[in-house]
Amino acid sequence: MLLVGNGCVITRDPQLPYLPDGALAIEGSTILEVAPLAELKEKYKEAEFVDAKGGVIMPGLINAHTHIYSGLARGLSIDGNQPENFLDILEGTWWNIDRHLDLEGTRASAWATVLECIRCGVTTIFDHHASFREIPGSLFTIRDVVKEAGIRSCLCYEVSERDGEEKTMQAIRENAEFARWARDAQDDMIKAMFGGHALFTISDKTFEKMAEANNGMTGFHIHVAEGMNDVYDSLRNYGCRPVNRLLYNGILGEKTMLGHCIHVSPAEMDIIKETNTMVVNNPESNMGNAVGCAPVLQMMKKGITVGMGTDAYTHDMLESMKVFLLIQRHHMAQPNVAWTEDVKMQFENNRVIAEKYFERTLGILKAGAAADVIVMDYRPFTPFSDENIDGHILYGMVGRNCRTTIINGKVLYKDREFVEIDEERTHAQIMEQSRKLWGELNHRSYV
Repeated sequence: MLLVGNGCVITRDPQLPYLPDGALAIEGSTILEVAPLAELKEKYKEAEFVDAKGGVIMPGLINAHTHIYSGLARGLSIDGNQPENFLDILEGTWWNIDRHLDLEGTRASAWATVLECIRCGVTTIFDHHASFREIPGSLFTIRDVVKEAGIRSCLCYEVSERDGEEKTMQAIRENAEFARWARDAQDDMIKAMFGGHALFTISDKTFEKMAEANNGMTGFHIHVAEGMNDVYDSLRNYGCRPVNRLLYNGILGEKTMLGHCIHVSPAEMDIIKETNTMVVNNPESNMGNAVGCAPVLQMMKKGITVGMGTDAYTHDMLESMKVFLLIQRHHMAQPNVAWTEDVKMQFENNRVIAEKYFERTLGILKAGAAADVIVMDYRPFTPFSDENIDGHILYGMVGRNCRTTIINGKVLYKDREFVEIDEERTHAQIMEQSRKLWGELNHRSYV
């Protein structure tokens, strides 16, 4: 048994939102009780004590959309790559990288991603992978990494026709085989979705094959209207807008998640809502790619479940919350909007999304919930209470404040040190694959 205490507790449970000197009792993978520290110390005298050291104890964070395949890209400059638009970015950077990723590169990318996530207090990820150099076995390679690391993960592969029919079919098979494994394994730490890239890289024929291969096993995780390319392609070649195409091809539904949705019309929002389809916004990536500001406020006003992801631009969900607030206010030219939606996306909607896949109560600290808990080393110079928690998160906390990460009742990261992972050895393996990848991309050696 674990007892996590000596700090204030933010539960995200409306029945008991805040305890100034609280604690959690954890039995196995489940939170047993949330109460004042003195009470739980007296009740569970034999429990192993995890000292928050005056910090903030809160639920682990959920990232609803990331890309493991970009794990080795930090600091990378590809010779001759000078993108002038979104398609240039895809072709010159991301498709270029994934065309050079073999299984060992995928493994290294997965380790780089999960280590950073755990450091930043992220306990659940929804990944959307691509490694077109070596597709078969890629999701199973990532599965082995996330299983060893201990992070809760929902995985899929990015189907795309951009590299020809053979690669398209390999991607469909990888999704289907992994979805079957996840269904049969019933491992509540690892789940599957069926991935697809932007609609302008997928024909209706391929959508038909995807739906047939999936056969209702899981929902789809697909990029939609991130750039105007999707809109132009759908109108020009199919006579309708992107969301209509998804509807006609049987892709939408309560377990399907649409990434980005920047250039969707009000009518498309209505379709998303009526089909109970989910959306995930990635504010920093959208700004970095200069593709626009997603109409999140309008979508949420219509009752669409919009969650928050990072698109792997960062692994710091609190950083993304800050940027979301800024881009929405800048876009609307109103300094008093988006606060409520921002908090709801991260701490309510991401939980709703995750619980459609994982058979546990996530993103909340209460009896019976999964023991995904983080401790933030945060000591403000201003009053901190249940009245201003969100203000401190939006204007103070960052992911690197995380000092301890517990996932599924297991302490993975304690006082800024990994507990069972050999960080130095893993770092060296990641660096070896990074140098190999960068060398292939730029035709020179990196030492």
